[in-house]
Amino acid sequence: MAQEWIYGFHAVEAAIREDRVIRVMLDPSRKDKRMQEFYLLAEQFHIKVERVDSATLDQQMPDSRHQGVLALIEVRAPEGEEFLYKLLDEIDQAGEHPFLLILDEVQDPHNVGACLRSAEAFGVDAVIVPKDNACSLTPIVRKVSSGSSERVPFIEVTNLSRMLEKIKARGIWVSGLAGGGDTTIFTADFRGPLAIVMGSEGSGMRRLTEKNCDFIVKIPMEGEIESLNVSVATGVTLAEAYRQRHFGK
Repeated sequence: MAQEWIYGFHAVEAAIREDRVIRVMLDPSRKDKRMQEFYLLAEQFHIKVERVDSATLDQQMPDSRHQGVLALIEVRAPEGEEFLYKLLDEIDQAGEHPFLLILDEVQDPHNVGACLRSAEAFGVDAVIVPKDNACSLTPIVRKVSSGSSERVPFIEVTNLSRMLEKIKARGIWVSGLAGGGDTTIFTADFRGPLAIVMGSEGSGMRRLTEKNCDFIVKIPMEGEIESLNVSVATGVTLAEAYRQRHFGK
């Protein structure tokens, strides 16, 4: 397991409850109710607290809104492509249908963290990203994901197009989201072995990625909005896929 500093009440509290904390540093000048509750939580889980001044916290995590709370934790490092195929074998052996989320060069850590939260909420088996030109598991991603980054496998692949070809050969249907889709997420069939591909914040899916999709879907929208933020679009699409997979068409 790798180690990493994280910050903020919510992220550190989640790490404490998941037994991943190595060290905790707090600013003793904070005496509000939230901090007092945090002290009680640390005591409950037998976590030793180091009291340091705000300048020390700022030095440890510059340019962060740490709220007076830092923790060194054990973190789940990104997995490699071989992990994906082993995971798919295990899903097949269990007689279940794989459900994957692929983020094609999504670079904003807030979006990646939010996508991980949606992935966990709607039963995604793994989140897959390219190694290059994409956001990895940064401290911001882990903070925004609220622990989902530790519970949902996060896989980095060298060649996304080649990986798509391999999972298609295993019988997994690949559905890409784009504004010019031939059908909507509400009329598409998301049941069975499935991978949903979301494009980057600015340009969407790359041409070769889109070419490797079996079908392209869109989210129907009213008003003058042309597109949704990628994390919002991911949540909407995964929610519809979850509905179909668990409650039928």
